[in-house]
Amino acid sequence: MGRPGPKLAELVLSAYEREVLRRWERASSTPQALALRSRIVLACAEVEPDGLPRSASSVARQVGVTCETVSKWRSRFVAHRLDGLGDAPRPGRARTVSDKQVSEVVRATLETRPKDATHWSTRSMAARAGLSQTTISKIWRAFGLKPHRAETFKLSTDPFFVDKVHDVVGLYLDPPERALVLCVDEKSQIQALDRSQPVLPMMPHVPERQTADYVRHGTTTLFAALNTATGEVIGALHRRHRAREFKKFLTQLDREVPDSLDVHLICDNYGTHKTETVRKWLRAHPRFQLHFTPTGSSWLNLVERWFAELTNKKPRRGVHRSVEDLETDITDWIKDWNENPRPFVWHKTADEILDSLARFCRRITNSGH
Repeated sequence: MGRPGPKLAELVLSAYEREVLRRWERASSTPQALALRSRIVLACAEVEPDGLPRSASSVARQVGVTCETVSKWRSRFVAHRLDGLGDAPRPGRARTVSDKQVSEVVRATLETRPKDATHWSTRSMAARAGLSQTTISKIWRAFGLKPHRAETFKLSTDPFFVDKVHDVVGLYLDPPERALVLCVDEKSQIQALDRSQPVLPMMPHVPERQTADYVRHGTTTLFAALNTATGEVIGALHRRHRAREFKKFLTQLDREVPDSLDVHLICDNYGTHKTETVRKWLRAHPRFQLHFTPTGSSWLNLVERWFAELTNKKPRRGVHRSVEDLETDITDWIKDWNENPRPFVWHKTADEILDSLARFCRRITNSGH
């Protein structure tokens, strides 16, 4: 008969501890080591049919570990409860950078600038603080500091900003019945550019190559109206973008949009949209209503997104030896687009936009700007 083992300390789980341990055991996001320790403790909390605590050997056979591992985590749990299942801190090299040095690096990064630059680099800050570049990088990462980055912003000064946001977004999210909503704008100064030397075509392992310089052959202006419901575009090309050309474009829209529909045009605050010539035309065509985006807020006009699509697909890398070539290319692209139009869907409500802007303004105010 073998010698009896040492008497085990009592292990009784509270309802909360049992729930936490089961959650750790089952959750896919739990580290495997912690899940195993939870399984060991849960097994140790069970009792044998005769009412005695389970032995380390029976738990070890069930879980698939050694008796020493079971004893270790059982005793750790009895002594420290749930906190005892974590990994104990390991001894390591003593810190060489003090909290005061870290604080000074953060303060200098936020409140000062180097004499010869607009922002700090790891090299310049390391030289100033007397630390290594690696240390500066670690401090900046820990505090989320990125001196090399700068973001742009623009706040509209339009006194009717809130009303205009509600007006335009309302047309996107809840358009009126028996009406057409068109986002209208001009893309002016589209250049017909020809490279100074022939383009070298793409080859395996070699991208297409173009010369950095080019020859200008003139410009044109595209007037476009994006149907927010279908994504179809009505376009017109003119060499200039005065009120006269805008009036011609309005006349074209009047011809192409069925007479039974009212027309709501979302425009920016460009001067040609508000001239007396245009106002007179609108008075003679009462089914047309203009809705203006706030000053400095062209991002609110969906046709700008379509202009970006056009620019990426054609003018940016295109080669055009005359304005006529450029205009033909744009006209053909619009026809292809309208064969399979894709509407741009607006998701944010006016209140969500205004709340986001308010949070941004509060951040600027709190940062002292």
